[in-house]
Amino acid sequence: MNAPKADLYAYDLSDAVWRKSSASAGEGECFEVTELPGGGRAVRDSKNPHLPALRFNAAEWAAAQQGFLNGEL
Repeated sequence: MNAPKADLYAYDLSDAVWRKSSASAGEGECFEVTELPGGGRAVRDSKNPHLPALRFNAAEWAAAQQGFLNGEL
């Protein structure tokens, strides 16, 4: 079940464990990902971790991940 956006943005990321995404390019354009409840993900710019993270529910993350892999994003 996909969490409502408000729930995803209400989730506290202060203790989140971030990992560099396997979809990050080698040109220094890296982003980090952490898991959210319900299969969602939060994504942030590794060079600017103080900026707000984008948050995706499970369905959005699956679509975004496919777009990354296809070079569409």
